[in-house]
Amino acid sequence: MVSFEMDDLKKIGLGLTGFGIFFSFLGVILFFDKGLLAMGNILFVSGLMLTIGLKSTMQFFTKPKNYKGTISFGAGFLMVLIGWPIIGMILESYGFIVLFSGFWPTLSVFVQKIPIIGWIFQLPFVTSFFGRQRGRRVPV
Repeated sequence: MVSFEMDDLKKIGLGLTGFGIFFSFLGVILFFDKGLLAMGNILFVSGLMLTIGLKSTMQFFTKPKNYKGTISFGAGFLMVLIGWPIIGMILESYGFIVLFSGFWPTLSVFVQKIPIIGWIFQLPFVTSFFGRQRGRRVPV
């Protein structure tokens, strides 16, 4: 079994990633507020870098099969920064789905173990949806 050691940088990275998701969600709820969305993006990317490391982050974003997601996510990031939050969030959402699509089966297994939400994810049509992608490796 592989142990996952949590040093201080990884803890800070997970916190930054969580705050990034929170600020992005808050920015969408508050009618695509540019400041909150930009802060959420910066916190999310910096938290990801601290959590998995700079080298792994660069390798993940520069893989040839991830180019479409990386370009879309980066273009959306720039659109949010220059003041077009709706178009930017649409591009970022597409890029996020393309980049992190390999993580959905792993996330599904984790969510199935949560008491109330897990029952929903154990329904036959949900498990069949995630079962199609179960053979893929996690992209990091």
